[in-house]
Amino acid sequence: MKLTSILAIMLLFWVMSAFLVMPFGIRSHDDDGAELVPGQVSSAPVNFDAKRIAQRATVLSVVLFGLYYANFVNGWITVDDINITNYL
Repeated sequence: MKLTSILAIMLLFWVMSAFLVMPFGIRSHDDDGAELVPGQVSSAPVNFDAKRIAQRATVLSVVLFGLYYANFVNGWITVDDINITNYL
């Protein structure tokens, strides 16, 4: 596998992981009892931390990419294994 392919797939895993971990640990103003700014939605996060999300997404994407790459090298799951037309 080329380095550019590895980087592109890793970026895809990172973006997917970022969206996956984003809602965990977030508290709203209602949960925290904080005051709302006029015009602010009550469900807006009060403790959003982009650095924490990036760190969690990086760890998760490295694990997922490691599994992907191990499967690519060892061929544990192939296209023939997930081809549902064989079972119809």
